[in-house]
Amino acid sequence: MKFPTTFSLKQIADIISCTAVGPNDFPVLGMNEIHVVTPGDIVFVDHPKYYEKALQSKATIILIDKEVDCPEGKALLISDDPFRDFNTLTNYFRPFAAATNVIATSAYIGKNTIIQPNVFIGNNVSIGDNCTIHANVSMYDNCVIGNGVTIHSGSVLGGDAFYYKNRPAGFDKLLSGGRVVIEDNVDIGALCTIDKGVTGDTTIGAGTKLDNQVQVGHDTLIGKKCLIASQTGIAGCVIIEDEVTIWGQVGTNSGITIGKKAVIMGQTGVTKSVAGGKSYFGTPIEESREKLKQLAYIKKIPELIKKIDDKLS
Repeated sequence: MKFPTTFSLKQIADIISCTAVGPNDFPVLGMNEIHVVTPGDIVFVDHPKYYEKALQSKATIILIDKEVDCPEGKALLISDDPFRDFNTLTNYFRPFAAATNVIATSAYIGKNTIIQPNVFIGNNVSIGDNCTIHANVSMYDNCVIGNGVTIHSGSVLGGDAFYYKNRPAGFDKLLSGGRVVIEDNVDIGALCTIDKGVTGDTTIGAGTKLDNQVQVGHDTLIGKKCLIASQTGIAGCVIIEDEVTIWGQVGTNSGITIGKKAVIMGQTGVTKSVAGGKSYFGTPIEESREKLKQLAYIKKIPELIKKIDDKLS
């Protein structure tokens, strides 16, 4: 998430009432999660396991819960609760705005686009030309829809990330201030759910087709010309490269990459990153030929046991 204008380190420290380490006028351009940070961004870290990763990331402002040496060319924000203060910043720069109309007055709808009855379109949504949005679709604030997109009934774009911190009092939610971006000529089936990014974008590339009942988690990037079949669940921060085919009832771990032109067969659990240009099957995931050989060998076990028994008898 980029801020509307450049803020100073002191201004940010004042917003969250924390201690700044660095020049008061150190420029702050935005805030992001660690996998999408760029220079000028704030990243937060609240676990010793990830201190070094955050400090050495591309982020130039680190919101951290410990006094540490500040890397050269960077600044620190020392907080007793970085998770809370990251939420404070999200709420400050992208606060929730209640809807006043079924289709927000700030929404843009392109030429020859059809909006069927009972569609909800939130604040600052942009929809391109020649789209068809079927009944009972909901688009939360800030979604960006390209040209020639079809979205079928009951689909929801822009729901919050499933991202919580376990505290003694219960689960504390990380607020979502990102977007959903749908590129040109994408088809989205009925009852699909596509969550917005925490601070960045959840993106579906041009020409990709989603079947009914597909879940796409926050900050996931789906490439161009992918086919994703029904009841697939894609976790957050997944990268699916171009021309990938995913068949029904596939589930993925978060943070993995599926390479270009890979084929994931039905009911596979994608537990790790896989290279492109190959077919995969099973849980844990393996190349489909190898997995099918293993299943064939397993079927021969009773026959082998019988032969051994016959020799021993």
